[in-house]
Amino acid sequence: MHNEQIELWQHHHIFNTEKKAVEKRTLIVVIITFVTMVAEIVVGWMSNSMALLADGWHMGTHAFALGVSLVAYIAARKYAKDETFTFGTWKIEILGGYTSAIVLGIVALAMIFSSIERILQPLSIHYNQALFVAILGLLVNLACAFILQSGGHAHDHEDHHPGEDEHAHHHHAHEDLNLKSAYLHVVADALTSVLAIVALLGAKYFQLVWLDPFMGIVGAGLILRWSFILLKGTGNILLERETDSDVASEIRKEIESDGDSKICDLHLWKVAQNKYACIVSVVTAKKFSIEEYRARLSVIHELTHLTIEVNECRTRPL
Repeated sequence: MHNEQIELWQHHHIFNTEKKAVEKRTLIVVIITFVTMVAEIVVGWMSNSMALLADGWHMGTHAFALGVSLVAYIAARKYAKDETFTFGTWKIEILGGYTSAIVLGIVALAMIFSSIERILQPLSIHYNQALFVAILGLLVNLACAFILQSGGHAHDHEDHHPGEDEHAHHHHAHEDLNLKSAYLHVVADALTSVLAIVALLGAKYFQLVWLDPFMGIVGAGLILRWSFILLKGTGNILLERETDSDVASEIRKEIESDGDSKICDLHLWKVAQNKYACIVSVVTAKKFSIEEYRARLSVIHELTHLTIEVNECRTRPL
């Protein structure tokens, strides 16, 4: 077999798109969060403000999680051409999102524990100081959320060219789960600040002291839910669980469109934010070639690594 023929069937294994713009925005957010953390800890220590110290260390957990997201982007880009990563480096990003989701859950559990402790043993609150910290935290996190989303939503959108066959154009929304994890950390912190402001104003002007720890539990509950959703999404991908039933249905529809061919085995897994690898085994009584089945699946643009096995049978498959 000639080298030219071999090269014709070979393809690269860099499935994930480069995300330098997202990486840059994440770096800016990490720097802002880190600088705010250091400022709050230093000023809190110099002024003996427990509120500033506590929020400073709380910022530290988010700086760590955001740092994990940033390192994941850098590592995925750095090792993109490393052939030891059989299906590319995209799952480094997913691992970053998964780790970040765990940190988010731990923060939520710590919030619940602290809130229950405050309900059982109420402490005096320095309202003006605490309100300043909460407002500062809210402004910082709103700025960070804007920066992370300034380049668009955490979805990958394919371009639809004029004149393209609508039926042949398959598109599904795909989230950047690493970016989503960073964004959720920022939003969670902003939500915590909003709830804290409401609770502090209620306690200061209406003597509703219980409102502060109660809002802490409400906020922690929402954050735990976000953490669970993110863990489920990233966990399914890391465990190679079929992550898009719509794509699987389209594969079955295209392969079995002749009324004779039947899929007896189908493996589908994500190798990038909007790309899938697929191994499909087909049973047919007719002599359809692999090239014919490959042509049928060419309309599903998400398929980037395709292996087809054809099994002939004497009787028409049921």
